Amino acid sequence: MPPSTVLVTGASRFVGGQLAARLAADATIGRILAIDTVPPGRELMGHLGRAEFIQADLRNPMIAKVISAAKVDTVVHTALSADPWEVGEPRERPRHTPGALKETNVIGTMQLLAACQKSTTVTRLVVKSTGAVYGASALDQAVFTECDEPNETPASGYARDAREIEGYIRSFARRRADVDVTVLRFTHIIGPRIDTVSSRYFALPVVPTALGYDPRVQLLHEQDALAVLERATRVRLPGVFNVGGDGVLLLSQAIRRAGRIPAPLPGPALAAVGWLLRSAQLVDYSPEHTRFRTVGAVLDTTRLRTDYGFVPRWSTVQAFDDYVRGTALRPTIDPEWITAAQRSLLGLASYFR
Repeated sequence: MPPSTVLVTGASRFVGGQLAARLAADATIGRILAIDTVPPGRELMGHLGRAEFIQADLRNPMIAKVISAAKVDTVVHTALSADPWEVGEPRERPRHTPGALKETNVIGTMQLLAACQKSTTVTRLVVKSTGAVYGASALDQAVFTECDEPNETPASGYARDAREIEGYIRSFARRRADVDVTVLRFTHIIGPRIDTVSSRYFALPVVPTALGYDPRVQLLHEQDALAVLERATRVRLPGVFNVGGDGVLLLSQAIRRAGRIPAPLPGPALAAVGWLLRSAQLVDYSPEHTRFRTVGAVLDTTRLRTDYGFVPRWSTVQAFDDYVRGTALRPTIDPEWITAAQRSLLGLASYFR
């Protein structure tokens, strides 16, 4: 049975806004409330259709009145963000400090859960979480299932915040057993339209990497991310599910496919470059992202296919290639020049041989 009234958080960002737009196009859903701290950009606002945008801060207890007054029965929480520039539209938002980002993620979720706890109408909660909860350690297994715990608990950053948030969600689920709770642990989302830490990282002309490491990269296409959230909104599928595309890319392979130049750096130099990139507001290459770009993590999505009944349309390779095509990335060095240089070197080697 379709939901009657849906509340979507993070509506001024790509995932939340596009999800609200998709739901608004469904006449079987009575009402859609789209909430965020700032209004969406002009283009995204135009796509919201009949969805009602409400400018509200989740950290404010007033969110409980919004849920109560509208008699919301389904809450979709997509506002969690790892990006201090808040991924999505408008791109010109001021950068948040790590402390402010943590407050937005953790305190905002706590207030939302408190509002759902008090509500007599909420029967479904869907949360966009992250595979970062598994951490990034050299001791990690090849693939993480939903039952696995991190080998090294993240000491700080978004991964630690996500684990803390999931702890609050489990407590809420115990207190409100009548509410179906679905937690979707997304791997890195990428695509031609979404603006993320990963998309900006691979768009750098020269891509900094950790010297001596070539981690596996698992990606999820932006349209698959929206489709899996839409399914969770329409169908009652409680539980925790890893969400990612089939297969992996090595970081070196992804850099080559994007036509970028890798720059392997030792740890201290990589940290310094990350600081420079953050200061210039090019990429939030934080110490936490450095760990994931050094070790990497791959999610087992068996439950997504068998229990959840969802198969992503795009594999990791297909999602990455669509991102490269859709953003019209041009190789840093002309491929014809590389081919000519290779021929010259081979000719020179043949001459001396």
